[in-house]
Amino acid sequence: MPFQPDRRDLMKLLGVGGVVFASSLAGATDRKRRKSDRDDDDFFFLQLSDTHWGYSGPSDPQADVPLPAVIRAINAAAAKPDFLVFTGDLTHMTDDDKLRRQRMSQFTDIVSRVEVPTRRFLPGEHDAAKDRGRAFQEAFGPTHQVFDHKGVHFIALDNASDPAGAVGGAQLDWLAADLKAQPRDARIVVFAHRPLFDLYPQWEWATQDGGKVVDLLLGHRHVTVFYGHIHQEHHHQTEHIAHHAARSLVFALPAPGSVPKKVPLPWNPAAPFAGLGYRRAALAGERVTLAELPVPANDNGNARASDRPAGSPPAGAPGSW
Repeated sequence: MPFQPDRRDLMKLLGVGGVVFASSLAGATDRKRRKSDRDDDDFFFLQLSDTHWGYSGPSDPQADVPLPAVIRAINAAAAKPDFLVFTGDLTHMTDDDKLRRQRMSQFTDIVSRVEVPTRRFLPGEHDAAKDRGRAFQEAFGPTHQVFDHKGVHFIALDNASDPAGAVGGAQLDWLAADLKAQPRDARIVVFAHRPLFDLYPQWEWATQDGGKVVDLLLGHRHVTVFYGHIHQEHHHQTEHIAHHAARSLVFALPAPGSVPKKVPLPWNPAAPFAGLGYRRAALAGERVTLAELPVPANDNGNARASDRPAGSPPAGAPGSW
């Protein structure tokens, strides 16, 4: 079904700033709420993506500021999410195995300060493609997993550890077995790093075998997909499956195909966090409400010294996209 933006009263309900976007959980509005469904089963989670910890360069001379700033904002908020999910590219790519692990350690130290007990991590190609996810698994655990929370079945896929950007046969078999055990009307949320549809394959904004994943998911009536990778908000529909891309916390990228070459949008010192942000996804009964949240504007200076783990590079040190 088409998305229906509904901003009236939602900002007051959520108590947050940013852009609000409301939709059903891929058709769940057609299902009458059961008497056993309870309001205290309603919850929200936060999606953060593409932090690229360790990046430094002209595309974002303050790359070490947004992640700590967002964590402070989360800690200061009165309402706490049930969990956080990071949808890949936690750290910036490097050929140096030792530096890759150092960046993951620094990222872990920063994220440990968020006052949310449950944090889930997906790999991006920057984290995992160079070593097929070995360092990621050492730091964060499995590259793909499932879990259930308050009546929703969550599936975290790995479409980044394979340098070709594929899920792969073994994981497809794993996914098929998991979905076979779920009722057709189960509420299912999928996390991935890359888009599962061909958004713009010329820029590697696709998953090589994403069509096979979507074919498996289409057998279930209520599926929503959250992903990262493209460093911008984007919404797409594959039949009854809704796909939502999150903004990044390092620099924004251009709209797909809008320029000849994929390069970060120019950094603006007057608006250093323009195009950056994170997402709040609230699941209330039969509705999903997405709030796109900006990096707090009062944190547009240099990162605090206490936010920088020992050994982290100074802002502006050489780096590349």
